[in-house]
Amino acid sequence: MLRRCAVVRSFVRPVVREAGRSLAARERLGRRLSSESAASLISESLGAAASDDGSFEEAASRVRKVDALGRAYGTGRRKTASARVWVYPGTGVVTVNSLSLLDRFPRHSHRTDIVAPFGVTETAGQFDVWCTVKGGGVSGQAGAIRLGIARALENFNPDLRPPLRKNGYLTRDARRVERKKPGLVKARKAPQWVKR
Repeated sequence: MLRRCAVVRSFVRPVVREAGRSLAARERLGRRLSSESAASLISESLGAAASDDGSFEEAASRVRKVDALGRAYGTGRRKTASARVWVYPGTGVVTVNSLSLLDRFPRHSHRTDIVAPFGVTETAGQFDVWCTVKGGGVSGQAGAIRLGIARALENFNPDLRPPLRKNGYLTRDARRVERKKPGLVKARKAPQWVKR
């Protein structure tokens, strides 16, 4: 015996409301207006200003985000590690979980990975870093701190975003350990095949 699904599917066209006016009403209004005024209405609704070549640029520039103590904050994650990072003007001291960078990360590659955003933005020695990190291993924690520093630098000075973005320091690395599957030895490793 077949049962009907209790889920009711709606085929009604979704209407996006922005500033008290529906998207459908905005489209109707755009059809009535001339092409020039319609383009200006669309650019205003998108919050962007159209340039001469027809491309759109952000009208609202990025804003500096600093707390009352003059610190910029950034959250970083990598694998299962999570880091909370504060960046403030200083002499280049990096403190991780109340330990110095040299004590917390003995491997040279991890230390260079953590301070790489300062080299790209040419701000080495201008900021102090205070961060707490938990979860994951040493490599995951180093990657989380690097992402947190990059985001905090961007919040402190939005003009540093292009070099950070170009070198991939603002991109969250989504790779994780793949889960083990039933019937397999590991995530993909199968048991040795036996003919009989």
